[in-house]
Amino acid sequence: MSRTAKSLRAFLDAAPSAALVEVTEAKGSTPREKGAWMLVTPGRIFGTIGGGQLEFMAIDTARAMLRAAHHPYPLPVKDGERGASALRPASFSPPAGRRSREGDEGQLADIPRGVTLDIPLGPEIGQCCGGRVEIAVRHVDEALAADLVSSAEESDAALPHVYVFGGGHIGHALASAFALLPLNVVIVETRADALEGMPEEIDTRLTPVPEEMVREAPSGAAFVVLTHDHALDFLIVAEALKRRDAGYVGMIGSKTKKATFRSWFLKTAGGSEEQFARLVCPIGGDAVKDKRPAVIAALAAAEIMTALVKRSAA
Repeated sequence: MSRTAKSLRAFLDAAPSAALVEVTEAKGSTPREKGAWMLVTPGRIFGTIGGGQLEFMAIDTARAMLRAAHHPYPLPVKDGERGASALRPASFSPPAGRRSREGDEGQLADIPRGVTLDIPLGPEIGQCCGGRVEIAVRHVDEALAADLVSSAEESDAALPHVYVFGGGHIGHALASAFALLPLNVVIVETRADALEGMPEEIDTRLTPVPEEMVREAPSGAAFVVLTHDHALDFLIVAEALKRRDAGYVGMIGSKTKKATFRSWFLKTAGGSEEQFARLVCPIGGDAVKDKRPAVIAALAAAEIMTALVKRSAA
Protein backbone atom coordinates (compact mmCIF):
# COMPACT_ATOMS: atom_id res chain seq x y z
CA MET A 1 0.00 0.00 0.00
CA SER A 2 1.28 3.48 -0.86
CA ARG A 3 2.38 5.83 1.90
CA THR A 4 -0.61 8.21 1.59
CA ALA A 5 -3.10 5.36 1.40
CA LYS A 6 -1.45 3.71 4.39
CA SER A 7 -1.68 6.90 6.46
CA LEU A 8 -5.24 7.45 5.32
CA ARG A 9 -6.28 3.91 6.25
CA ALA A 10 -4.66 4.28 9.70
CA PHE A 11 -6.51 7.57 10.21
CA LEU A 12 -9.86 6.08 9.24
CA ASP A 13 -9.32 2.95 11.33
CA ALA A 14 -8.66 5.10 14.40
CA ALA A 15 -11.68 7.35 13.85
CA PRO A 16 -15.00 6.61 15.59
CA SER A 17 -16.67 8.64 12.85
CA ALA A 18 -15.48 10.96 10.10
CA ALA A 19 -16.74 13.53 7.64
CA LEU A 20 -15.37 14.27 4.19
CA VAL A 21 -14.93 17.98 3.38
CA GLU A 22 -14.41 18.56 -0.35
CA VAL A 23 -14.03 21.67 -2.49
CA THR A 24 -16.62 21.16 -5.23
CA GLU A 25 -16.34 24.60 -6.83
CA ALA A 26 -13.64 27.27 -6.71
CA LYS A 27 -14.15 30.63 -8.40
CA GLY A 28 -11.60 33.43 -8.48
CA SER A 29 -8.74 33.51 -5.97
CA THR A 30 -9.12 30.64 -3.51
CA PRO A 31 -6.81 28.81 -1.04
CA ARG A 32 -7.19 25.47 -2.83
CA GLU A 33 -8.45 24.15 -6.13
CA LYS A 34 -11.58 22.20 -6.97
CA GLY A 35 -11.19 18.61 -5.79
CA ALA A 36 -9.12 19.42 -2.70
CA TRP A 37 -10.38 17.57 0.35
CA MET A 38 -9.82 16.75 3.98
CA LEU A 39 -11.24 14.41 6.59
CA VAL A 40 -12.55 15.59 9.94
CA THR A 41 -13.14 13.50 13.06
CA PRO A 42 -14.25 14.69 16.50
CA GLY A 43 -10.63 15.29 17.49
CA ARG A 44 -8.38 15.17 14.42
CA ILE A 45 -8.09 16.20 10.78
CA PHE A 46 -6.40 14.62 7.74
CA GLY A 47 -5.40 16.85 4.85
CA THR A 48 -6.38 20.47 4.22
CA ILE A 49 -8.59 22.64 2.05
CA GLY A 50 -6.35 25.66 2.53
CA GLY A 51 -6.46 26.67 6.18
CA GLY A 52 -7.72 29.96 7.56
CA GLN A 53 -11.32 30.86 8.37
CA LEU A 54 -12.61 28.85 5.41
CA GLU A 55 -11.17 25.65 6.83
CA PHE A 56 -12.20 26.52 10.39
CA MET A 57 -15.80 26.93 9.29
CA ALA A 58 -15.74 23.67 7.36
CA ILE A 59 -14.30 21.83 10.38
CA ASP A 60 -17.00 23.35 12.62
CA THR A 61 -19.67 22.20 10.20
CA ALA A 62 -18.25 18.70 9.91
CA ARG A 63 -17.96 18.27 13.67
CA ALA A 64 -21.47 19.60 14.18
CA MET A 65 -22.68 17.00 11.73
CA LEU A 66 -20.78 14.24 13.53
CA ARG A 67 -22.12 15.31 16.94
CA ALA A 68 -25.65 15.58 15.60
CA ALA A 69 -25.53 12.00 14.41
CA HIS A 70 -25.23 10.88 18.04
CA HIS A 71 -28.02 13.05 19.49
CA PRO A 72 -31.70 12.10 19.00
CA TYR A 73 -32.99 15.53 20.04
CA PRO A 74 -32.05 19.15 19.22
CA LEU A 75 -29.25 20.62 21.27
CA PRO A 76 -29.56 24.13 22.71
CA VAL A 77 -27.83 27.03 20.97
CA LYS A 78 -25.41 28.83 23.26
CA ASP A 79 -25.63 32.60 23.39
CA GLY A 80 -22.84 34.48 21.63
CA GLU A 81 -21.66 31.54 19.58
CA ARG A 82 -22.27 31.09 15.87
CA GLY A 83 -21.66 27.35 15.96
CA ALA A 84 -23.32 25.69 13.00
CA SER A 85 -26.83 27.03 13.53
CA ALA A 86 -26.91 28.46 10.00
CA LEU A 87 -26.56 25.07 8.37
CA ARG A 88 -28.88 24.27 5.50
CA PRO A 89 -29.36 21.00 3.63
CA ALA A 90 -28.42 22.60 0.30
CA SER A 91 -26.32 25.63 1.10
CA PHE A 92 -24.84 27.75 3.83
CA SER A 93 -23.93 31.43 3.56
CA PRO A 94 -21.79 32.15 6.63
CA PRO A 95 -22.59 35.24 8.65
CA ALA A 96 -19.97 37.63 9.94
CA GLY A 97 -18.45 36.71 13.24
CA ARG A 98 -15.68 34.71 14.78
CA ARG A 99 -15.24 31.01 14.56
CA SER A 100 -16.94 28.96 17.24
CA ARG A 101 -14.90 27.25 19.91
CA GLU A 102 -13.93 23.67 19.17
CA GLY A 103 -16.41 21.37 20.81
CA ASP A 104 -19.17 23.98 20.95
CA GLU A 105 -22.64 22.42 20.85
CA GLY A 106 -24.28 25.49 19.28
CA GLN A 107 -26.21 23.69 16.57
CA LEU A 108 -29.26 21.51 16.08
CA ALA A 109 -28.98 17.75 16.16
CA ASP A 110 -31.18 17.30 13.11
CA ILE A 111 -28.44 18.51 10.72
CA PRO A 112 -28.66 16.37 7.58
CA ARG A 113 -25.98 13.83 6.70
CA GLY A 114 -24.74 16.03 3.90
CA VAL A 115 -24.61 19.80 3.40
CA THR A 116 -23.11 22.30 0.97
CA LEU A 117 -21.36 25.45 2.12
CA ASP A 118 -21.34 28.39 -0.31
CA ILE A 119 -18.69 30.75 1.08
CA PRO A 120 -17.53 34.13 -0.25
CA LEU A 121 -13.88 34.69 0.71
CA GLY A 122 -14.21 38.28 1.81
CA PRO A 123 -14.32 40.42 4.96
CA GLU A 124 -17.47 38.63 6.14
CA ILE A 125 -15.31 35.73 7.29
CA GLY A 126 -12.01 37.54 7.77
CA GLN A 127 -10.35 36.44 4.52
CA CYS A 128 -9.30 38.62 1.61
CA CYS A 129 -8.84 36.07 -1.18
CA GLY A 130 -11.77 37.55 -3.06
CA GLY A 131 -13.02 34.33 -4.59
CA ARG A 132 -15.91 32.06 -3.74
CA VAL A 133 -15.82 28.42 -2.67
CA GLU A 134 -18.44 25.72 -2.57
CA ILE A 135 -17.72 22.93 -0.12
CA ALA A 136 -19.55 19.62 0.27
CA VAL A 137 -19.55 18.01 3.71
CA ARG A 138 -20.76 14.44 4.11
CA HIS A 139 -20.41 11.46 6.41
CA VAL A 140 -17.83 8.82 5.54
CA ASP A 141 -19.29 5.32 5.39
CA GLU A 142 -17.45 2.09 4.57
CA ALA A 143 -17.95 2.45 0.83
CA LEU A 144 -16.68 6.03 0.76
CA ALA A 145 -13.72 5.12 2.95
CA ALA A 146 -12.76 2.33 0.54
CA ASP A 147 -13.09 4.72 -2.41
CA LEU A 148 -10.85 7.27 -0.69
CA VAL A 149 -8.12 4.71 -0.01
CA SER A 150 -8.32 3.35 -3.54
CA SER A 151 -8.11 6.86 -4.96
CA ALA A 152 -5.10 7.60 -2.75
CA GLU A 153 -3.32 4.52 -4.06
CA GLU A 154 -3.95 5.57 -7.65
CA SER A 155 -2.80 9.12 -6.97
CA ASP A 156 0.40 7.97 -5.28
CA ALA A 157 1.22 5.63 -8.14
CA ALA A 158 0.89 8.54 -10.58
CA LEU A 159 3.24 10.84 -8.64
CA PRO A 160 6.55 11.79 -10.31
CA HIS A 161 9.50 9.53 -9.59
CA VAL A 162 12.82 10.83 -8.29
CA TYR A 163 15.93 8.66 -8.14
CA VAL A 164 18.70 9.86 -5.86
CA PHE A 165 22.00 8.08 -6.45
CA GLY A 166 24.08 8.31 -3.30
CA GLY A 167 23.17 8.01 0.36
CA GLY A 168 25.83 10.23 1.88
CA HIS A 169 25.23 13.38 3.91
CA ILE A 170 23.48 15.23 1.08
CA GLY A 171 21.62 12.08 0.04
CA HIS A 172 20.19 11.78 3.55
CA ALA A 173 19.32 15.48 3.62
CA LEU A 174 17.57 15.18 0.25
CA ALA A 175 15.65 12.14 1.47
CA SER A 176 14.36 14.17 4.45
CA ALA A 177 13.37 17.07 2.18
CA PHE A 178 11.67 14.81 -0.37
CA ALA A 179 9.78 12.88 2.33
CA LEU A 180 7.52 15.92 2.73
CA LEU A 181 6.73 16.27 -0.97
CA PRO A 182 4.21 14.49 -3.25
CA LEU A 183 6.84 12.34 -4.95
CA ASN A 184 7.85 8.70 -5.29
CA VAL A 185 11.48 8.78 -4.20
CA VAL A 186 14.11 6.04 -4.37
CA ILE A 187 17.58 6.31 -2.87
CA VAL A 188 20.01 4.10 -4.80
CA GLU A 189 23.27 2.94 -3.23
CA THR A 190 26.07 0.40 -3.65
CA ARG A 191 26.83 0.51 0.11
CA ALA A 192 24.36 -1.04 2.54
CA ASP A 193 25.37 1.13 5.51
CA ALA A 194 24.67 4.31 3.54
CA LEU A 195 20.97 3.38 3.39
CA GLU A 196 20.57 3.14 7.15
CA GLY A 197 18.40 5.76 8.82
CA MET A 198 16.46 6.85 5.74
CA PRO A 199 12.92 8.25 6.32
CA GLU A 200 10.29 5.51 6.18
CA GLU A 201 8.48 7.36 3.38
CA ILE A 202 11.50 6.86 1.10
CA ASP A 203 12.22 3.67 -0.84
CA THR A 204 15.77 2.36 -1.01
CA ARG A 205 17.63 0.13 -3.47
CA LEU A 206 20.94 -1.60 -2.85
CA THR A 207 22.62 -2.58 -6.12
CA PRO A 208 26.15 -3.07 -7.46
CA VAL A 209 25.05 -1.63 -10.82
CA PRO A 210 23.13 1.59 -10.06
CA GLU A 211 23.01 2.75 -13.69
CA GLU A 212 20.57 -0.09 -14.39
CA MET A 213 18.03 1.77 -12.24
CA VAL A 214 18.15 4.60 -14.78
CA ARG A 215 17.12 2.25 -17.57
CA GLU A 216 14.26 0.79 -15.51
CA ALA A 217 12.85 4.16 -14.36
CA PRO A 218 9.46 5.33 -15.70
CA SER A 219 9.14 8.13 -18.22
CA GLY A 220 9.46 11.62 -16.76
CA ALA A 221 11.60 10.53 -13.80
CA ALA A 222 14.16 12.86 -12.24
CA PHE A 223 17.73 11.66 -11.64
CA VAL A 224 19.92 13.24 -8.98
CA VAL A 225 23.49 11.97 -8.88
CA LEU A 226 25.76 12.46 -5.88
CA THR A 227 27.62 9.22 -5.15
CA HIS A 228 30.92 8.82 -3.33
CA ASP A 229 32.74 8.15 -6.62
CA HIS A 230 33.12 10.64 -9.48
CA ALA A 231 33.61 7.87 -12.03
CA LEU A 232 30.35 6.28 -10.91
CA ASP A 233 28.65 9.68 -11.08
CA PHE A 234 29.75 10.00 -14.70
CA LEU A 235 28.41 6.56 -15.66
CA ILE A 236 25.01 7.23 -14.09
CA VAL A 237 24.67 10.75 -15.53
CA ALA A 238 25.65 9.54 -19.01
CA GLU A 239 22.93 6.90 -18.84
CA ALA A 240 20.37 9.44 -17.64
CA LEU A 241 21.21 12.01 -20.35
CA LYS A 242 20.59 9.39 -23.02
CA ARG A 243 16.97 9.22 -21.88
CA ARG A 244 15.11 11.92 -23.79
CA ASP A 245 12.11 11.45 -21.52
CA ALA A 246 13.94 12.31 -18.29
CA GLY A 247 12.24 15.06 -16.29
CA TYR A 248 15.49 16.26 -14.71
CA VAL A 249 19.13 15.20 -14.68
CA GLY A 250 21.36 16.75 -12.03
CA MET A 251 24.84 16.08 -10.69
CA ILE A 252 26.48 17.53 -7.63
CA GLY A 253 29.79 19.19 -8.32
CA SER A 254 31.82 22.20 -9.34
CA LYS A 255 32.47 23.91 -12.66
CA THR A 256 35.64 21.85 -12.93
CA LYS A 257 33.78 18.59 -12.42
CA LYS A 258 31.18 19.60 -15.00
CA ALA A 259 33.88 20.46 -17.53
CA THR A 260 35.68 17.16 -16.88
CA PHE A 261 32.42 15.26 -17.35
CA ARG A 262 31.68 17.12 -20.59
CA SER A 263 35.05 16.14 -22.08
CA TRP A 264 34.59 12.50 -21.10
CA PHE A 265 30.93 12.41 -22.16
CA LEU A 266 31.60 13.78 -25.66
CA LYS A 267 34.86 11.98 -26.38
CA THR A 268 34.42 8.63 -24.63
CA ALA A 269 30.76 8.03 -23.76
CA GLY A 270 29.36 8.88 -27.19
CA GLY A 271 27.29 11.76 -25.89
CA SER A 272 26.23 14.89 -27.74
CA GLU A 273 26.22 18.59 -26.93
CA GLU A 274 22.44 18.53 -27.06
CA GLN A 275 22.32 15.83 -24.40
CA PHE A 276 24.98 17.54 -22.27
CA ALA A 277 23.01 20.80 -22.33
CA ARG A 278 20.27 19.11 -20.30
CA LEU A 279 22.60 18.46 -17.36
CA VAL A 280 22.06 20.56 -14.23
CA CYS A 281 25.35 20.98 -12.38
CA PRO A 282 25.70 22.02 -9.66
CA ILE A 283 22.32 20.97 -8.33
CA GLY A 284 20.41 23.71 -6.56
CA GLY A 285 22.15 26.44 -8.53
CA ASP A 286 25.09 28.59 -7.47
CA ALA A 287 23.32 31.73 -6.24
CA VAL A 288 23.60 30.65 -2.58
CA LYS A 289 27.18 30.00 -1.47
CA ASP A 290 26.43 27.52 1.29
CA LYS A 291 27.68 23.96 1.18
CA ARG A 292 25.89 22.59 4.23
CA PRO A 293 23.99 19.42 3.23
CA ALA A 294 20.62 20.64 4.48
CA VAL A 295 20.91 23.90 2.52
CA ILE A 296 21.98 22.14 -0.68
CA ALA A 297 19.11 19.68 -0.23
CA ALA A 298 16.54 22.46 0.24
CA LEU A 299 17.70 24.31 -2.88
CA ALA A 300 17.91 21.14 -4.96
CA ALA A 301 14.50 19.87 -3.82
CA ALA A 302 12.89 23.17 -4.86
CA GLU A 303 14.69 23.08 -8.21
CA ILE A 304 13.68 19.49 -8.93
CA MET A 305 10.07 19.99 -7.84
CA THR A 306 9.84 23.05 -10.09
CA ALA A 307 11.17 21.11 -13.07
CA LEU A 308 8.72 18.25 -12.52
CA VAL A 309 5.69 20.52 -12.05
CA LYS A 310 6.54 22.48 -15.19
CA ARG A 311 6.89 19.26 -17.12
CA SER A 312 3.52 17.95 -15.95
CA ALA A 313 1.86 21.23 -16.85
CA ALA A 314 3.37 21.34 -20.35
